[in-house]
Formats: sequence, structure tokens, C-alpha cells
Amino acid sequence: MPTSSISASVLDRTVAPPVQPLARVVLPDAEVRTLPSGARLHVLANNAQPVVRLQAVFRAGKLAENRPGLASLTARMLLEGTTTRTARQIADEVAFYGASLECDSGFDRSTLTLYCLTRHLPTLLPLVVDVLSNPAFPAAELEQLKTRTTQNVRVERKKTSYLASERFNELLFGAHTPYGRPFDADAYQTLTAEEAQAFHRAMYSFSNAEIFLCGDVAAEQELVAAAFGSAHAREIIPAATPAIDEPIISTLPDRVAVAGSLQASIRMGRHWPAPTHPDTHRLKLLVNVFGGYFGSRLMRNIREDKGLTYGIYASVAPREFGTSLVIGTDVKGESADFAVSEIVLELRRLQEELIPEEELETVKNYILGKFANELSTVFEQCDKYKNIVFLSLPADYYTQFVQQVETADAETLRALARIYFAPEAMQVVIAGPAGE
Repeated sequence: MPTSSISASVLDRTVAPPVQPLARVVLPDAEVRTLPSGARLHVLANNAQPVVRLQAVFRAGKLAENRPGLASLTARMLLEGTTTRTARQIADEVAFYGASLECDSGFDRSTLTLYCLTRHLPTLLPLVVDVLSNPAFPAAELEQLKTRTTQNVRVERKKTSYLASERFNELLFGAHTPYGRPFDADAYQTLTAEEAQAFHRAMYSFSNAEIFLCGDVAAEQELVAAAFGSAHAREIIPAATPAIDEPIISTLPDRVAVAGSLQASIRMGRHWPAPTHPDTHRLKLLVNVFGGYFGSRLMRNIREDKGLTYGIYASVAPREFGTSLVIGTDVKGESADFAVSEIVLELRRLQEELIPEEELETVKNYILGKFANELSTVFEQCDKYKNIVFLSLPADYYTQFVQQVETADAETLRALARIYFAPEAMQVVIAGPAGE
């Protein structure tokens, strides 16, 4: 082959590939119907792979509990045995079919998730319904779970990162609210099987459920509808709205002393506009410029230039009744105050200076590319759809996200930074060596 032909075929890696604009985003249409039990079934069908995900979501998170830790305890006990199956039998049946079954409890809701091959769903569906409907809350497993959980939290509370996050949420949302209440080991140990059973009866009714079925599910929809629709409809218990007061921001960092620690963990942030707020999409872009990806300003300053940390991030944590901006990093104990001052410096820069066009385009391309990648499977598409359902977002929410990110300009972003990025509005927590 002539040399000229070889040269022409070699990729010039000094030139970035052209960036293509992201087309209009349209999530797959979900088929939604209300079952006789009162549950709503959401179906997103895609036969690209013979796999399925089934999720049953209940208003059974921390928001619903009347005793600290009850929501988490109840959710985790669902897989510890039913009136017809032991925990070992449940685990063995799931493993035999190469499936995955988990139950997680969050601030707002609790979710039971099954992944399996489509052909195994009819066999595993009765197990899922049994786990949700007939938990036994066996005494031995309950005590073991309480002991393991308390021990795990005791270990975590030796870490500055855990302590900083716990204190940050407490100050931001209030220790009296589900979003800010710290784990109470003594109260957790006094929880009983009877309390878990009562919580389960109240909050795990199918009338209170949102069922999400996605994947290769065309032939299984009616089976799922029958399984979750057979129970009688019951009154839906409305979600409690936590009384979240505006935090009183101190001019000095709140410090959590950790004896013997050489490391300090920093958490900074504030209450943040809800996802339904008209500024939410442009603010997401601004947060990414500030600290949302590996090339962000916080990473370039505090990691690359100053060498204070391996990583630093800024992210938005949306909840149904309280969203927050969180800035977090771990540094040497003696560097904590300097790191905070550098974070403040970057906040000020966003308020005072226009973001250069090249930097803005880089971040736009990053978050839009990342967003497109997050829609690559039906499971990820379903996760976006669940956000629309649970956060009461408009149907065109993600289309608006793409359009507003693409059209955002530096002047608009600086104006938003002046409103939302004021250092004086940020709660600062430093957990680290005593005296620092």
C-alpha cells in the first residue's frame, strides 16, 4: 500500500471529533392503568433483550415512619421470611433462576426490585407477591438485623465522611424531620416485630403502590396485572409533608471533632429549587460547570492546582419535599479551612465573571452526552419516567432540559449564580481532627 494511503487512513488524534447536536428527547410512552386493587401499573415494553425489571414502589420511606428507623427495618425484613417461605428458601429460589430481588428504603419511598429473564417472570411472580403480602418478621432475624445495622452504623460513624454528611443534613433540614434526623441506635434497638407489622399493613397496601414493569414484557403484562390487582382497594394514606424550616446559616463552619483522625471531610450546600422550578435546567448546567464532572472548576482548582484532594464534587439531591445542593470533599485535616476558602473563591468567580464560551460548550456537550447515554436501556428510560411520576414533573421535562441547556448563555448563568451561589447562603460542615 502506498505511504500516502496509509497516512490518509490514520486517525488524527489531535483533532477532536465533531459534536453532533442532541436530537429531541422523547421517552417511550408508558402504558398506565389502574388495577382493581388501586395500584397503578406502568409498562414500558422493549424486546431488545429477553430480560425484565419489575418494581413495586410504596410510600413507605422515612417520611412515613412514626418511629425512627422503622421504614428501613420493615423494608429489609421483607426478604427475611414469609408465612410460607424462610429467608433461605427465598434466596435459593431467586438464585436458582439467576434473578435478583432486593428491597430498599429511601427518604420518600420503599422499592422492591426484581430482575430476571422474561421466561422466569411467571414462576417468580408468586414469590414477589408473597414477599410483599405475607412477611413473617421472624424474631431471630429481626434481632440479628437490628444488631448488624447498629454495628454497621457504629463503624460508619468512625468515618469523617459519614459524620459530615449526617451533620450537614441535620443542620439543613432539621433533626426533627425525616430528611435531617440522624440514626438513633437506642431507639432502633427498641423497635419490635409488632411495630414493623403495623407499618407494613398501613404502608405496603397495593392500593398505595406504583408498579413499574419494563423490558421484554409484552406477554407478561396480564400476569402482573392479575398478581397486583386481585387485592381489594383500600384507602390510600396521604404522604406526610415534613415541616422543614429555613436553616440559620452560621458565618463559621460547624465542626464535628473526630479524635485521632488525620483527614477532614467537608460538606457545603443549601436548600435548592425543586425540579419543577423554571430555573432547574440551567442551574444543572451551572452546577456541572462548578463541580459536576471531572473537568469542573472545583476539580481543576482544589485537586489539580492545589493538590488538596483526590476528588471534589457538587451535585443536586432532589427529594419530594426538599431538594439540596451538596458540595463534598475529603482533605488533610490541616487543609480543611483553606479548601473551604477555595470553594468560596470559585463560588465568587461564578457570580462575578462570565463563563468563557469554550468552557461552556465543553460542559454542555458533556452533560448532554451523559444524558443521552443514560437513555441507552429501557431500565434507564424507566428511571427517568419514574422521576416524572414521583416528582410531579411535566411530560416534556427532559425535552425542556435539552433545549434549555443548549440555549443557555453566560449572562443568564452569571445572573443565576448571583441568586443561588452566594457563599453566605451555604451551610458548611467540617468533620475532622479536634482543634482544626
